[in-house]
Amino acid sequence: MLRQLPNILTVSRILLLPVLIGLFFVPGAMAAWWALWIYIFCAVTDFFDGYLARKYGTTSGFGTFLDPISDKIMVASLLMALATFDRLDGVWLIPAIIILAREFMVSGLREYLGPRNVKVPVSKLAKWKTGFQMTALGFLVIGAYGDHVMQTVFGFIAPGISTLLTGQILLSVAAVITLITGWNYLKVGFKHID
Repeated sequence: MLRQLPNILTVSRILLLPVLIGLFFVPGAMAAWWALWIYIFCAVTDFFDGYLARKYGTTSGFGTFLDPISDKIMVASLLMALATFDRLDGVWLIPAIIILAREFMVSGLREYLGPRNVKVPVSKLAKWKTGFQMTALGFLVIGAYGDHVMQTVFGFIAPGISTLLTGQILLSVAAVITLITGWNYLKVGFKHID
């Protein structure tokens, strides 16, 4: 069981994604909070599947293949849902487009470089990008339904702070880091492109 746990966590993210996206179509605070809890589970399992596989030496071809795909499917699906439900609109769509474009670019680059036995390692800055992005998505998933909690916890620092605006700003920070890491990946890739 322990050997399969990382793969089970990865597959669980994919299976929960339709439920998470479906909750966007259900009005009300209860659905929003359920969506947030499912998202948090997915984000936490995103960390733990790889961690557990490396720690216990249970990495597999299946997990190596599926984990990054499930991450990209989750991020892309959430960004599209957030845009559909106006949590990302106007100028706030730009960070989402940057993040999606980089995901496609890095995936294509890795696919091109793979047969050439060139690995593009994940940088520390890319891990920071993921942290900002995952945090931002959590704020955006709960949206205005999280404003009361934001006011209770952070109101003394920033009165009137909005959960939605916080998510949009954090996603913008992630997009800036995305541009930097995307450029760094391209520089490595260009050295190996014929």
